[in-house]
Amino acid sequence: MRKQNNHKTGKTTGKFQQEKNRIKGTSGASTKGITSYAVEEPTELLPFLLQVMKNNSRNSVKSILTRGQVNVDGKPVKQHNHPLIPGQVVGVLGNKEAMQKTALVGITILHEDDDIIVIDKEAGLLSMASKDPSEMTAYRQLSSYVKEENRANRIFVVHRLDRDTSGVMLFAKSEDVKEALQKDWKDIVKERIYTALVEGVMKDEEGTISSWLTESKAMKVHSSSYDNGGKHAVTHYKKIRGNKDFTLLEVQLETGRKNQIRVHMEELGHPIAGDKKYGAHSNPLKRLGLHATTLALIHPRTGELVRYSAKVPKVFLLYSK
Repeated sequence: MRKQNNHKTGKTTGKFQQEKNRIKGTSGASTKGITSYAVEEPTELLPFLLQVMKNNSRNSVKSILTRGQVNVDGKPVKQHNHPLIPGQVVGVLGNKEAMQKTALVGITILHEDDDIIVIDKEAGLLSMASKDPSEMTAYRQLSSYVKEENRANRIFVVHRLDRDTSGVMLFAKSEDVKEALQKDWKDIVKERIYTALVEGVMKDEEGTISSWLTESKAMKVHSSSYDNGGKHAVTHYKKIRGNKDFTLLEVQLETGRKNQIRVHMEELGHPIAGDKKYGAHSNPLKRLGLHATTLALIHPRTGELVRYSAKVPKVFLLYSK
């Protein structure tokens, strides 16, 4: 399992710790997505990787081996006990290159560890449910991805993004982690930031919308300024830039209701570009002008605050110049 953040998901103990203490290798040097380590003493591959990849748990390192992300002197090796001799070079394939091997479509893995997978989902890709069993949703692709290591592996949806919304999305690797995240979601999640391209000139530089949301039988969400028994929703927004046709906003959710940003932008008189359902008259991006930019949360295992971000699509910037 590949990791980009510095928090640890486990510690090596017992004989593996002893093995680590006697192994030496040079610091990794990264070239074209491969981090290389020079072998300085005779050893075996797994103990060597545990030493040089100190920020990864033993399970993570084993998974990297199993998935064929490791080579010795340029040749792929999966055997944990593969012998190493001084002068050899061990290469570890990086996230981007490993992604290309697994051929995930419409998905970029931002972070993966023993408990969670965080992705950047492209617009047009369903998060999970599909009437067509052949449609490759984000969930189906990631399920196949984790089963490459072990057929018993599973993933679990923690939250969802609309088909035409792109950006950061979180999955759990066990039911326990999923339930822990969902049970205390309001307390665990510290930031949910979106970037929205909305129609028209937004006069206010920033503001807050608070209303109660209800869903009709036609599956459209409606907003009410008073408590009508719906779900309370609070959205904060800040103007980034704009022109005479569109305004680019940073939107932060205080609550996470269905279609919350979309209905609140309609209420302001500035529907999201491409959102015909909620009042838009234009579709310059040929998709919904909504991108989940940042998700910050307390990691379910380490208790550390972690933050994952996905770059705003360039087309959002182009139409808000």
